[in-house]
Amino acid sequence: MKLDTKKVLYISIIFFSIALFWQTYDMLVARTLIDKFGLNQTLSGFVMALDNIMAVILLPLFGALSDKSNAKRGRRTPYIIVGTVLAAFAFMALSFSDELQSMKIQSTDIVSEHYDVAFSDMADLTDPHHWQLVVDNMANERLESYQAGLISGRQYDEWNQQINVRMQSIIDDNPTGLNTRNRSIMQDLYFNYLSSRAWELTAHDATNFYIFISILFVSLVAMAIYRSPAIALMPDITPKPLRSKANALMNLMGAAGGILAINIIMFSGLNRHTYDSRTVTYIITGIVMLVMLGVFLWKVREPAWAKERKDEEARLGLATNHQEEADNARNLSAEKRLSLYFLLASVFLWFAGYNAVMTKIADYMPKVLNMNFYEVPFVIAQVVVVLMIVPIGLLSMRAGRKKMVIIGILMSIIGLASIFFVHEGQRWLIAGIIAFAGVGWASININSYPMVVELAKGTSVGKYTGYYYSASMTAQIFTPIFSGYLMDRFGRLVLFPYGAVFVALSLLTFIMVKHGDAKIIPEEVLEDQEIDRGPPS
Repeated sequence: MKLDTKKVLYISIIFFSIALFWQTYDMLVARTLIDKFGLNQTLSGFVMALDNIMAVILLPLFGALSDKSNAKRGRRTPYIIVGTVLAAFAFMALSFSDELQSMKIQSTDIVSEHYDVAFSDMADLTDPHHWQLVVDNMANERLESYQAGLISGRQYDEWNQQINVRMQSIIDDNPTGLNTRNRSIMQDLYFNYLSSRAWELTAHDATNFYIFISILFVSLVAMAIYRSPAIALMPDITPKPLRSKANALMNLMGAAGGILAINIIMFSGLNRHTYDSRTVTYIITGIVMLVMLGVFLWKVREPAWAKERKDEEARLGLATNHQEEADNARNLSAEKRLSLYFLLASVFLWFAGYNAVMTKIADYMPKVLNMNFYEVPFVIAQVVVVLMIVPIGLLSMRAGRKKMVIIGILMSIIGLASIFFVHEGQRWLIAGIIAFAGVGWASININSYPMVVELAKGTSVGKYTGYYYSASMTAQIFTPIFSGYLMDRFGRLVLFPYGAVFVALSLLTFIMVKHGDAKIIPEEVLEDQEIDRGPPS
């Protein structure tokens, strides 16, 4: 038995476009909400969770609908066509709203008299005299706005207590220079002031904000239409013992999509400048998604490939009849059902940790560490992760999925916790830690989905794919809001410890999982076909 890599890579083209969309979405939308529309961390987290709120309902629905579909092009392909086209055009339409908001921000003094002064290329961000100039400039603006009736007394007092007093205290306590941690806190507080200015602009005329959210809603519904069907294609065409390897190839394509998204952002010149228009990035992303769909439709023959998989499993003695599959899907044993529950709980917990970091990292890196996720060391770190994906898939076939997930959890905990202790300027060290944690996450991601669908039968793969994504999406509803609340209350520095704690909690639930490794192929088939045995379930 040999994995048909060409088939897997062709169906993974859609996974490539999905990853491209979400990487761009995470990198741009959170920063746009915070910087240009002025939402705080909690409210921006809520907006970032909207896709997951819809996905909890829609992913199982469309997964189950695709299970029952019988279109000429196959069960999954029609959903992929509709979803990709709608998502791509809606995402490109976001560029209109982003451009308009950028122009509104740049027409005020926020950029020219505050942002450009505070973060000038000539500014020394460890110099208390520089920050005193910035604070005085900010204080003058707030007093003038209060006296002109542009902000209320409550808003003025909140700014004074939460930002001004704290920044002035750090300056007074460090007359000879700010250390890295104090500089990060100063920068964090000042960006909160800039966000509050943007929110005042939004609150004065929220029309563009509503347009942005409405277009975003359409794009997120479109993504929900085809995500479960697209992912379910892999087990549809892949014999069960080879699914970890196939999932590794899918993750490889997904990682390539993520790297392309970062390169598109770099090409667009968005490395540092908070208030630049991101029109080019939105448009290029949408065009690439449509091109990938065209290649997918050209190369993929879903009905024929699904039949070939069934024939292969029948030859190997792994197939069951449809009635038996349906009965088993309804009547999982108590032990397997318990494993499924613990596995889904683990999925929730590690996504709660991981997604909090990925949602906020584009905001965290420039404002805490004075660097960007688009810089060369971090691109190289992602390339390292990509290069490790296929070896992880191969190793998983030998060592077993559960062992590889546990190793991945431990690596992710160590990596996420370590970021808290690094400082500005340690780019290569940070990139190395991110690569280490990324390899750990890849090990989790490659093996966890196959473990869930291993418990499914052929007639219910789409439904179990929906279960998997419901668990991950529920986490991604909860975590941007809760982590955003903690960041509003305690500052951005809580982000990586938060992620490490939730991934650590997933270890406690995952060790209770007893099923989900690849099934043993019968001994006589191994001898006849010269096939290596997979790890036991």
